[in-house]
Amino acid sequence: MSFQAYLDKIEEKTGKVPAHLVAEARERGFDSSTKPAEILAWLKQDYDLGRGHGMALAHVIRNGTSISDKHVGTTGAHRDETNELRLDGIANR
Repeated sequence: MSFQAYLDKIEEKTGKVPAHLVAEARERGFDSSTKPAEILAWLKQDYDLGRGHGMALAHVIRNGTSISDKHVGTTGAHRDETNELRLDGIANR
């Protein structure tokens, strides 16, 4: 599953666009120095998200919306269309 697909599925599972969850993470004080395990614990407790979905969102919380070019335009299940992730929700595409 691509990074973007994980984020889209998070929206389906929680009813919240990824941007809202990132804002909520910031309100909790999560930033680039926050350990992924802390973010995963919060997402599991509050939203029942598993590790794969949680790690995709943890990446965005810690590193922003850019992903490595190695995932763009390749073949396979983890391929993304662009190196910039969309956080504004499925309906806005």
